[in-house]
Amino acid sequence: MMKKTRVIALEEHYLDPEVRAHFGPNDATRGEEVLKRLLDLTDLRLREMDEAGIDVQVLSHGSPSVQKMDAQTAVGLAHKANDRLHEALAAHPDRFAAFATIPTPAPEAAADELERAVRDLGFKGAMVHGLTNGEFLDKKKFWPIFARAEALGVPIYVHPSQPHPAVVDAYYADYAKEFPWLIRAAWGYTVETATQGIRLILSGVFNEYPRLKIIMGHMGEGLPFYLWRISQALSREGRGSKTFRDDFCEHFYITTSGFFSDPALVCCAMEMGVDRILFSVDYPFVENAPGTQWMNTVPFSAADKAKILSGNAEKLLNL
Repeated sequence: MMKKTRVIALEEHYLDPEVRAHFGPNDATRGEEVLKRLLDLTDLRLREMDEAGIDVQVLSHGSPSVQKMDAQTAVGLAHKANDRLHEALAAHPDRFAAFATIPTPAPEAAADELERAVRDLGFKGAMVHGLTNGEFLDKKKFWPIFARAEALGVPIYVHPSQPHPAVVDAYYADYAKEFPWLIRAAWGYTVETATQGIRLILSGVFNEYPRLKIIMGHMGEGLPFYLWRISQALSREGRGSKTFRDDFCEHFYITTSGFFSDPALVCCAMEMGVDRILFSVDYPFVENAPGTQWMNTVPFSAADKAKILSGNAEKLLNL
């Protein structure tokens, strides 16, 4: 009898009550059922994992997170949120792992909190949500975070959040009222997060920290599809022998979160290789079962499916 492949889901969200309270009643876009699941780290979550055949969730705070706070508030709340999340992990150590919440408004403190979460709490890296009070992560003020992540051997998961207000006004305002998800998962999140990835490569941060690893969800926010064109265009500027495509495929991992598409998966595998792709659902914004059911049908070998479902995560996160 063949051994069952373990299933590890990498971008699975929750909400810390105190962090949530900081932003006030902003749950209208989530809906009651999603909110109920975001706040649950016990019976309901575990039951739905079991029903879909998911063995492990790597938990991460939902957006918005501490990236939208002042430095002092962010530092205190991140520390307490990570301690509370650690309690949930301790209650179910075989079912949950975690990415830390880090207070990027205070970059040095964020690096310290990342180290504490990894060394003392056993977390597997950190997740950062969108811009930090309007600033992209490629700015050198944030590089202490990347230095510490490299030293610890853990990845930073770059996750979407609300686009910059000026971008919302210029690009989406005409349709935002009728189609509010246009700003979010339908397009705005993708544009903002892909831009984060492009800027990180152009900044030279990977030259400074050559072992740094970045994760991007939602099939890499579209970047794998554009790698050839971006690289070709940038080569006109004499960027050197190492292309944008080289940097992306060397330093980035992508996940399937909220993106269960055969053509997209095949494109990503052809561009990056199967070893760079990790299974995710984006729970509870997306239901678990469609993700695992889809993976049963993708046109890949059993060995490659096993890598995506858990093998790659086991290596990257030391699970």
